[in-house]
Amino acid sequence: MANDNSQSKPKVAKTVTNVVLVDAVRTPFGKAGSLYSGTRADDIMVRCLRGLLERHPKLDKKEIDDVAIAAATQTGDQGMNIGRSVAILAGIPNTVPGYSIDRWCAGAMTAVTTIAGAINMGAYDLAIAGGVEHMGNHPMGDGIDPNPRYLAERIVDTDALQMGATAERLHDKFPQLTKERSDKYALASQQKTAKAYEQKKIQPNLIPVAVRSAESGWGVATVDEPPRPQTTLEALAALKTPFRPSGRVTAGNAAGLNDGATCALLASEQKAKELNLPVKMRMVTFAFAGVEPEIMGYGPVPATVKALAKAGLDISDIGLFEINEAFSVQVLSFLDYFKIADDDPRVNIYGGAIAVGHPLASSGVRLMLNLATAFAEHPEVRYGITTMCIGLGMGGTVIWENPNYNGK
Repeated sequence: MANDNSQSKPKVAKTVTNVVLVDAVRTPFGKAGSLYSGTRADDIMVRCLRGLLERHPKLDKKEIDDVAIAAATQTGDQGMNIGRSVAILAGIPNTVPGYSIDRWCAGAMTAVTTIAGAINMGAYDLAIAGGVEHMGNHPMGDGIDPNPRYLAERIVDTDALQMGATAERLHDKFPQLTKERSDKYALASQQKTAKAYEQKKIQPNLIPVAVRSAESGWGVATVDEPPRPQTTLEALAALKTPFRPSGRVTAGNAAGLNDGATCALLASEQKAKELNLPVKMRMVTFAFAGVEPEIMGYGPVPATVKALAKAGLDISDIGLFEINEAFSVQVLSFLDYFKIADDDPRVNIYGGAIAVGHPLASSGVRLMLNLATAFAEHPEVRYGITTMCIGLGMGGTVIWENPNYNGK
């Protein structure tokens, strides 16, 4: 029998694409209706978009093929086809089109994957994707009118329409995911975020935004408002459980309600080379999947299983994970499924949404920004993922390749 040395060879993803992330930025995130109380959502997004383009002054804006911007609530200052309107407001030529995206929390992620699909098939060479959410101006669920059949015909349970309740349901489904584990994970997120700030890992990619309040007048937002670096386990344990008496989900082990924007520049690898643009990550593949709406936080599990299968990779091939921390229990259910320790150093190395916030449709690009930063620091890692849960029972995962990989 011939020698089979296949096991000793490093795996290479089956899916080969030419889509690259050139750059990504975000605004500082604020508490809902606080830091950005006097600022319009579209103005936050415009500043983010301009900030991204300012980092590439030699880029001719006419080279941009499209602008896709997401928002979960598309009314008021997040309406009027926000992709097109912010492109015009940001000074991008009128010849460049734009459109809006809505997949709730995965809006910016979907903007990226939609643009990537167009680049991959050759329709676009260079385009922008991002997301914004002003939860101070647009509280979660504002203006939504769920079809009464959802509940009357028992298509979903009442809990499916309340994200905190879906997190409690996830605790029910997996009793090993205790409140203590959730609190401990939340504390680690705060600590990792504080360390990342101390080491200047986050600040270089934050776009300063002019802000105004009736009390203090004009100012400039330069850092995230939500982090609580002084958090303790004792303080977390004492918090109320608003979604259920004697429950497990609290304001401390969940992301807050936030305002902010993110933006990414995507290109074909050939176009990036032609324009001498940097390449921070290469997209391998992506997948979205559905689960029972009542346990929407479990969505990243089947989405990741699906994406890995498409790429011909195993979870052991993934060297870095950026998992959106909508709730601690959602991350923990993902880690348990893939037999990854709660404190695995590959996971959310700069902290996550529990600390910095989760302005719904913007968060997908924040995950990508963090992963790109981590890739630059870890050339020994070849593949990483960004993944998140999505309301009404969905999950999304994107697999990325590190262009800095040194093959060791």
